[in-house]
Amino acid sequence: MMYLMRIIFLFLLFISVTSCQYFDTEKISAKTFYDEEIKTIDWNEIDVQPTFLACEGVLDKEENRRCFERELTTRISESLSRESLRAIHSIHDTLWVDFSISETAIITVNEIKTDSVIQLEFPKLLEKITQKIDSITLKAPAYKRGVPVKTNFKLPIIISTE
Repeated sequence: MMYLMRIIFLFLLFISVTSCQYFDTEKISAKTFYDEEIKTIDWNEIDVQPTFLACEGVLDKEENRRCFERELTTRISESLSRESLRAIHSIHDTLWVDFSISETAIITVNEIKTDSVIQLEFPKLLEKITQKIDSITLKAPAYKRGVPVKTNFKLPIIISTE
């Protein structure tokens, strides 16, 4: 019986000593964890759109996006409708405004793409559009994972005269 207890004791001792290697945890460095996490983030998508004061209480992501687009479009179209734009020729064209919104919610026009007809008919139009967009005030910038981020947008503006 003593022999059997000794064998059981040695067997348990052997298992406990050799099984410790199975309980080792692999340590992951903070940099490795960070690098893996960065790979999983979709940088082309933001969590929260830049926010106008009128859109501040909107929590739904899709509704927040629509509110942002609606407010931006309304402000620009109201500003342009106040301008007396008269053309010699009939124009039906689209100009594209590339602009960015910084981490501090400041809007900056990067480029306005248009053809020469609009520039000839309305020489100060691009300057007025730039001034209007640059003067728009936002309540908050876009956010990705709770961090304010810079965002870029392309806005079509349709110019149509009779």
